[in-house]
Amino acid sequence: MKKRKIITGFIAILVIGLVGLVGCNLINAIMNPEIMTPTDYETTVSTGGNLEATYLAHGTHEVTFLEENTDEKWAKYEIYYPTDLENSSEKYPVIVMSNGSGVRASRYPALFEHYASWGFIVIGNEHDTAYAGDSSDASLSYLIEANEDPNSKLYQKVDLNNVGIVGHSQGGVGIFNAITNQTHSDMYKTAVSLSPVPEESAAAINWTYAPEKVAIPVMVMAGTNKDCITIEQLKTLYSHISSDKIMAVRTNSNHPEMLYSADGYVTAWFMWQLQGDEDAAQAFTGSNAEIMNNELYQDVQSTISDDANE
Repeated sequence: MKKRKIITGFIAILVIGLVGLVGCNLINAIMNPEIMTPTDYETTVSTGGNLEATYLAHGTHEVTFLEENTDEKWAKYEIYYPTDLENSSEKYPVIVMSNGSGVRASRYPALFEHYASWGFIVIGNEHDTAYAGDSSDASLSYLIEANEDPNSKLYQKVDLNNVGIVGHSQGGVGIFNAITNQTHSDMYKTAVSLSPVPEESAAAINWTYAPEKVAIPVMVMAGTNKDCITIEQLKTLYSHISSDKIMAVRTNSNHPEMLYSADGYVTAWFMWQLQGDEDAAQAFTGSNAEIMNNELYQDVQSTISDDANE
């Protein structure tokens, strides 16, 4: 009888994991075209605040794209950067992109270009299964090497003191492993997880991640419509993070849309955390933090102090 209970329990856990995984993958497969991020999302996504609208808009930098093949399973690195970098003596902060299930970097170029237009070096790759954080670590390693290579356009242009990471779905799991369980984990300054696979579902399929080990500021977000993580599961994840953190649920947004629909605040977060933008900080800090009063977001919670931007 005891053995039967153990087997039954194991099967139940496995089913939970598979349901979570299949749910995320099925949502992606059914609801998405080949290109995951609309090319016009900067002008078509609804916003509920001035700051959200400001940082959803295209930035002021022209953008250059380069790619480099690799023998690793993620095939190649795709890098978007401000064009003025090539003739500048400045260093530029970094955003590493962690892919969702089957959502390679080549499927959401508009998002890369958007971040680069705000002054970031943005890097991703073609990895289909980014949950472990290894491909994100490899992307960061590429930039570290390029920064020391006199033949690279990125030579001495990479601000390795200001590195962030963002991931969606399976990539939302990957960001946690990248910042806690990889060779260069201690180089990250901040992270954003969008609609991550729930902890219990991830653990059941050996995608385990440990939010309690996070030591940097993190923002976690999800949508209210057909997302693969429920609001209660997001709250549980949020409760397990011991560092400075903020969570928000965007209304009327489904799982695929969460890759880009909250991008006004994702961009503002990185502008604050990695570029010290005090205007962007007002979206998250102070008694009138915009995200707290934005009707497009619910269940907003934060441990970020009112004077965090000072």
